[in-house]
Amino acid sequence: MNRGMMLKLENLVHLHCACRQLHSLSYRKIHRTQWKPLRSSTYPMRPVQLHPQLWQIDTFTSVALSQYRLLATKEGKRPGKQKLPPIKPKIERQEVKIQQRMTVQDLARAMDKDIDHVYEALLFTGVDLDSLEPDSVLEEVWIKEVVKKSGMKCKWAKLKQEKVRENKDAMRRPPADPALLTPRPPVVTILGHVDHGKTTLLDSLRKTQVAAMEAGGITQHIGAFLVHLPSGEKITFLDTPGHAAFSAMRARGTQVTDIVILVVAAEDGVMKQTIESIQHAKNAKVPIILAINKCDKPEADPERVKKELLAHDVVCEEYGGDVQAVHMSALKGENLMALAEATVALAEVLELKADSTGLVEGTIIESRTDQGRGPVTTAIIQRGTLRKGCILVAGKSWAKVRLMFDENGKTVDEATPSMPVEIVGWKEVPSAGAEILEVESEQRAHEVVDWRNYAEQQEKIKQDMEVIETKQKEHKDAYKKERERLSNLTWRQRKAALYKTNKHLIAMSSKERAESDRKVLPVIVKGDVDGSTEAILNILDSYNADDECELDVIHFGVGDVSENDINLAETFKGEASVLATFCVTVGKSKVPVAGCRVQKGQFDRKLKFKLIRNRDVIWKGFLTSLKHHKDDVQVIKTGMDCGLSLDKNIEFNIGDEIICYEEKKVERTISWDSGF
Repeated sequence: MNRGMMLKLENLVHLHCACRQLHSLSYRKIHRTQWKPLRSSTYPMRPVQLHPQLWQIDTFTSVALSQYRLLATKEGKRPGKQKLPPIKPKIERQEVKIQQRMTVQDLARAMDKDIDHVYEALLFTGVDLDSLEPDSVLEEVWIKEVVKKSGMKCKWAKLKQEKVRENKDAMRRPPADPALLTPRPPVVTILGHVDHGKTTLLDSLRKTQVAAMEAGGITQHIGAFLVHLPSGEKITFLDTPGHAAFSAMRARGTQVTDIVILVVAAEDGVMKQTIESIQHAKNAKVPIILAINKCDKPEADPERVKKELLAHDVVCEEYGGDVQAVHMSALKGENLMALAEATVALAEVLELKADSTGLVEGTIIESRTDQGRGPVTTAIIQRGTLRKGCILVAGKSWAKVRLMFDENGKTVDEATPSMPVEIVGWKEVPSAGAEILEVESEQRAHEVVDWRNYAEQQEKIKQDMEVIETKQKEHKDAYKKERERLSNLTWRQRKAALYKTNKHLIAMSSKERAESDRKVLPVIVKGDVDGSTEAILNILDSYNADDECELDVIHFGVGDVSENDINLAETFKGEASVLATFCVTVGKSKVPVAGCRVQKGQFDRKLKFKLIRNRDVIWKGFLTSLKHHKDDVQVIKTGMDCGLSLDKNIEFNIGDEIICYEEKKVERTISWDSGF
């Protein structure tokens, strides 16, 4: 029986049932009863059913229909639903947000792992693990490799597009109208070899005893003085150090000078710093006056000095050149006026003039910290007139001028071009050699300083990236050479060779790798003035015994060495910042707890710790607890969070620094002479 016939039959049966039900309803309505007994004399009396039992018919019909459906199913075999294979639940891999130029520490934090996990993932790759530090930048290929080996997947983080900042820097004014220019005193720098009599010469001109007050009779920093000559002329003199360590100061002096007086001792002749001074003058394109000093000594030979200078393109007038030479004795005051007259004559030829109106421009000659007055600078005014209340910017510092002093310590109300002056009112100590510019308001000063900080940061990033790219190229080239060396080996031999090369690194943590055989001496440099600090740093740059002991200059500045400086110089293994503070109840007392993140190195509970706030050490001692995710631990590695409490009840502040350090006594095995 086909499916169409079965459906027709089914419809007919349903129609028949519906008609019977309608008939039954109408019958009940008329008669109000299902059945009624009748009497007949002919037939015996029995109950008569007036309406059949419809439920039986319906039952039979449904049974029949079910049989028909069954028959149709067997014959037609209707298509049923196909069973799908069971779906295995998909395991979602953790996504790691990555970006360009990620450091090892950034990647570990993004993966919620410690730094050692990243190092282990980079084993047997082309990365130079020996030179890899937590702040080292990884290439994109190695970032993806670490994530892949960790069973995670990469997702590029959306980078915020930084708006290009408007340049808010302060600049020098355009050249002034020649009609506004007025004559100014010459600025003269005295240069020469150490102990050739530069300061004694200036003493004689000033009638003072500056040389007697200097350490060892050697000038330690630039001195700026305004000298009044008997003829009524004024000359600003800059006295620079002649010692080899103060080359930067001599160069700085020539950048603001009009004339250089080159002092050469008649008995010594041309020396090392004499040659250097000549070079500074030539670089600054400044004319030279030769002062041959100590001519009163029996062994003096001025002619020999002039001949030696010919080899350095310093030709005196006697030999057909344009350099004036004065034979003198600074100690006895001989020929001082001849030297002064030669200077004034050269200044007249140069026609030195300046604009004394408008915003101030100048140069810082020296800077220092005064115990009672704060940051103080010695400056030469080059344009405009400086007065109290002026807002100045120099480098990344600014000032509202509170006080001004001359070279004798007397207060002055204003400073005109070519006048040396001490300025009080700086917020921070600016660097010597920095350009001074006056701005309209304090708000403008803040804008300039903010912009310069930003520009310096961008420049540093650019330089760092150049260094990083150079190192990465070196590592990549070395990796290619290594792969070429192993190219003829089987994969088993290659793996064994790589393991043999790197096996000494596998069991070592990142910090242990960096410090396993490293001897480091932390150094803090403090000087009386910025120039002295600069000179010491230049000397330390020439240190060349790093294979025996490295010098780590961790801080430098101007001022006295304080206890805080000594504390900073102590050897430390790691450091962390306090991100949150809270208290826990232990017994009946409350214990302050700091929530920290280790940013460098690792915390070892066995070592000593110190708490630093605003560069002041306010506590030193041991920890009473060190926890990670509510578990007591002995070590917390870089990038991990922890909670800790101290052995003293001290309240923490957000932003405090906690440093873990180890005290060691190491015998000295080298001499300072080996490095200089």
